[in-house]
Amino acid sequence: MRRSWMNGMAGLFAAGLSGCAAAPGFDDGVRRAVEVDGYRFAVIQKGEAAEVIRLGWLSRADRDGVPARMILAAEAATGCRVVEPLRGWGRSPSLVGDTGEARFRLNCTFPS
Repeated sequence: MRRSWMNGMAGLFAAGLSGCAAAPGFDDGVRRAVEVDGYRFAVIQKGEAAEVIRLGWLSRADRDGVPARMILAAEAATGCRVVEPLRGWGRSPSLVGDTGEARFRLNCTFPS
């Protein structure tokens, strides 16, 4: 019984770690950690594209402002401006408004 419990916990731990991994296409990108208004994010940048992953658990009530904070996190971590949701090769499979993951097209050559 003890061994099956430990195997189950190991599986849960591995599943939790996999949630922080970059999506295919972003796995060789530059990863940065950023915090916006107390919310923690991992931002993976590949050229003029970014994937933002919210870290940690939030209640449903705490999720309302997360999509806007994901944009701020992408801009803070990359120094680029978010143009729009990423389309094409890096399009997010998530639903619009997902508070766990988002992908954006960036403009990194805007005038200062």
